[in-house]
Amino acid sequence: MGVYTKIGDKGKTAFLGCGMIEKDDPRIEALGALDELNSIVGIALCMVKDKEPLEILTKIQHDLFQAGADLAGSASEKKARPKITETHVREIEEAINLIEQKIGLPVKFVLPGGTPASAYLHFCRTATRRAERNLVKAGNLTELSPELLKYVNRLSDLFFMLARQANNEVNVKDQQPIYKYFEEKKE
Repeated sequence: MGVYTKIGDKGKTAFLGCGMIEKDDPRIEALGALDELNSIVGIALCMVKDKEPLEILTKIQHDLFQAGADLAGSASEKKARPKITETHVREIEEAINLIEQKIGLPVKFVLPGGTPASAYLHFCRTATRRAERNLVKAGNLTELSPELLKYVNRLSDLFFMLARQANNEVNVKDQQPIYKYFEEKKE
């Protein structure tokens, strides 16, 4: 058998424990969002140069495959599948805490951008939020592990801090939005 199977030619695909389902099913949307996020993390890996963030991003790529397996196996026997655990969540929180100790928390909103690495890490952050929204929708059809949702929620926070750290390492300051137009007060 080759790369193409022709199984999906009519808009359906296999989903563990559910048989064939439509490709626009929220569970497939969520899997696709996790896959897209993993691809964007791959681009960020090409931009980041420091060892510690590279190790974190590489681990995240593996974790995202595990998250996909967790979701894909949500309708199958619980013990027979890889899943995101509290340990995954704790590792993300520890990484966030270490970066926070180094660079602190922002006191204002931060614009995405600065260095190419930071810009791609912000892109990872926003793609993570989309994946999270899709997982919530998928959770209306299948029971998701609470750790999976916690992990993805924390992951966007980690990308935010990694983006700020990427700028900080080369002395690029956080940029805040400029709010130019306000409603004028009528007196």
